Amino acid sequence: MHNNIMTAGSRDRPPMLATGLYAQWRSWFLRYIDTRPNGDALQKCILKGSYTLTIVTTPVVPVIENSLAVPKQTTVETVMNMTPENKAHFESEKEAIHLILTGIGDEIYSTGDACQAAQEIWEAIERLQ
Repeated sequence: MHNNIMTAGSRDRPPMLATGLYAQWRSWFLRYIDTRPNGDALQKCILKGSYTLTIVTTPVVPVIENSLAVPKQTTVETVMNMTPENKAHFESEKEAIHLILTGIGDEIYSTGDACQAAQEIWEAIERLQ
C-alpha cells in the first residue's frame, strides 16, 4: 500500500513519505522537484537554504548642474531590486515549503510546519526518520 501511495499522482503532487522509507522518499522527492519548471531554485532552497535579503548600498551621486547631491543610502534588498537568480531563489522558498509539507504525513507535519525555511523542514524530517 505504501508504494501505491508514494507513486500515485507523481506528476501532480510530490511523493508521500512512508514510515521506514525515508531514503527512497528523499530520492523520489528530489527527482520530482527536478520535473518542476523552477526545479533548480527549489532544490537550492531545500538543500542549501533560503535566500537571505542583503543590505543594498546606493553610492553617493555628486552634484551636477542645477541638481542636488544624493547622499549614500543603505536599504534592505527587496524583490524589486534583486537579480533574477536571487529573485527566483527567494520566490521558490514558499513553493518548496509547500511541496515538502504536502509530501509528509500527519505524524511529522507539526514538526515541519514549525520550521521557517525549506532547508530546516528537510533537516527536521531527516532527523525524525
